[in-house]
Amino acid sequence: MIDRTLFDADHQAFADSFRRFIDREITPHHAEWEEQGYVDRAVWNKAGANGFLCLSTPEAYGGAGADKRYSMLQMEEIARAGCTGIGFGLHSEIVAPYLLHYGTEAQKRQYLPQLASGEMVGAIAMTEPAAGSDLQGVKTTALLSADGSHYVLNGSKTFITNGWHADLVVVVAKTDPAAGAKGTSLLLVERGMPGFEKGQRLKKSGMKAQDTSELFFNDVEVPAENLLGGAALRGKGFACLMEQLPWERLQIAITAVASAQAAIDWTLDYVRQRKAFGQAVAAFQNTRYELAEMQTEVQVARVFVDKCCELILQERLDTQTASMAKYWTTDLQFKVMDRCVQLFGGYGYMWEYPIARAWADARVQRIYGGTNEIMKELISRNMGLPGR
Repeated sequence: MIDRTLFDADHQAFADSFRRFIDREITPHHAEWEEQGYVDRAVWNKAGANGFLCLSTPEAYGGAGADKRYSMLQMEEIARAGCTGIGFGLHSEIVAPYLLHYGTEAQKRQYLPQLASGEMVGAIAMTEPAAGSDLQGVKTTALLSADGSHYVLNGSKTFITNGWHADLVVVVAKTDPAAGAKGTSLLLVERGMPGFEKGQRLKKSGMKAQDTSELFFNDVEVPAENLLGGAALRGKGFACLMEQLPWERLQIAITAVASAQAAIDWTLDYVRQRKAFGQAVAAFQNTRYELAEMQTEVQVARVFVDKCCELILQERLDTQTASMAKYWTTDLQFKVMDRCVQLFGGYGYMWEYPIARAWADARVQRIYGGTNEIMKELISRNMGLPGR
């Protein structure tokens, strides 16, 4: 196997520490959380108390001030454990960066320390019932009041990760509906604002412990100072989204590779112990060749994703490369999961086995963050191929 050069001893020490946190605070409860459809709020508070939230947020705003490699390892450890209910990545490396990169100083100081401590849970509300990967199709509106003191927010969002727990939601809305993408802004909406309601927790085919919900905004009066970035960024929300999507998509790819490797490891353990026709399943040529093929493909994916990680650290990861990473690794992830389920036989279809849960969890990776079909569209456009 090719040695990974992305991480040093300090990074590995952090990974070991976070792995112990998972073993102590998450794994023993995850099955129960899958049944109830959300993780207990206490795990957010414990993660904050241990410094495991908002790792890349500067210390001045309550974070750890660490480089993104610590967050990458955190994502890998969560994936390795199969604990897909944990929404730390979206909270720490999607919501917090929007505040850090685009927020006013007052917004940063108000919200980032609370996100880092776990006092607040963050979510981002992009997807709507009729607008998924096509963010330009957003119908939610936020119209400035006559006196300029607040925006009146109306619309609905769906499939929102951390939505049910969320105390702070970055909402994508049209502040100028007639201007298309150039009329899109981002608003900071807090739990408890009149007219902001949370719908049912959605029952999904996989990721059952991850709280995913609908959000409704009915004449919510959002203070003008809650426009992310203030008046200077009014109408520039779409550009902000486009700037952050490469990192979001790389996070999905990081998780995909780590999950695929975990599946191979589980399967190796199983086929060595499971007997068929008087010998270990691992002794059959088909088993050995299947695992050899999968390990080769995952190794190739890991090298590519590690290179993408280097590029994001250098702020050089472009949209095309991030799209390649997202689509290819998530396709591979599901293919590996399916082949591993087959090697487990009937037990691979039993929910008590981690491979069954991982197989179900993997399917959505090809959908969120922009469907893989959209990724191919973006790649082809960057190749200069004509589109509609």
